[in-house]
Amino acid sequence: MLHAIGSKKELTQLEYYTLVSDILENSMVQELKNYRHHISTTRFQHCLNVSYYNYLICRFLHLDVESAARAGMLHDLYYYDTKEYRHSNYELSHVKNHPDVAVNNASELFPLNPTEEDIIMRHMWPLTKGRPHSKEGYVIVIVDKYCAALELIAPKIRTAMKKMHLRKETVNVQ
Repeated sequence: MLHAIGSKKELTQLEYYTLVSDILENSMVQELKNYRHHISTTRFQHCLNVSYYNYLICRFLHLDVESAARAGMLHDLYYYDTKEYRHSNYELSHVKNHPDVAVNNASELFPLNPTEEDIIMRHMWPLTKGRPHSKEGYVIVIVDKYCAALELIAPKIRTAMKKMHLRKETVNVQ
C-alpha cells in the first residue's frame, strides 16, 4: 500500500500513480527508503508526500501536474546522510547544494523537461540560486516546507493521541 502522510487514499489506484509509477518503481529511487529524513520518516516517504501534495495543488490550480508530481518525487534524490552535514557544520551548504545533486542524479535516471529541472533546482528557494521560473516551482517551495512540518509533527500527534486514549481507558476502568 502506498500512502502520503495525512492521506488515506491508496495512491496506486489514482491517476497520480500513472504519472510517477516509473519513478516509484526505479531501484535507485527505492534506495531512498534507506535514508532517514526529517527525523521520523524516510527520504522516499518525504519525496512521495511532496510529490502527491504538489500534484494535488497543481491540479487544483490547472498547472502542469505531470511535471509537478515527477519533480516532487525527485527533488531530494541524493544518497548520503544529512546528519553528516549537521555534525560537521556544513548544514547550510547541504541546504544550498543538495538540489544540484538531486537534479544530476535525476537526470541520469530519467529524462527531465525544463520545468521538472527548474522545480528540483529551486525547491529550496530562497536559499538556492535564483527563484523558481514556473508556478509549479513556487508550489513545491511551499509544499516541501508543509510536508517537512507534517512529518515532524505527525508522530508527536500520534503519540499524544495514544497517551490520551490510554488515560481515558484507565479512567473508565476505575
